Amino acid sequence: MGIILWLIIGGIIGWLASIIMRTDAQQGILLNIVVGIIGAFIGGLVVSGGSINNAPLNLTSFLVSLLGAVILLAIVNLFRRGRVR
Repeated sequence: MGIILWLIIGGIIGWLASIIMRTDAQQGILLNIVVGIIGAFIGGLVVSGGSINNAPLNLTSFLVSLLGAVILLAIVNLFRRGRVR
């Protein structure tokens, strides 16, 4: 059941991050899931100072994951277009 939850939450986080970064029309559901899961990893690294904890699903972990996904999309946009947005 854990992997299904990862995919669903990752898709939601990736979709929200793509709306924030205005790249929603360029991404499909698969890329949204990847962005959400990698963004959660990046957000966990940034906020916790480099340690990965298995935090329970709550609003704080959701917001940290969203922050990481936005950071990931900003980095991708920076390399692809030469600017963040």
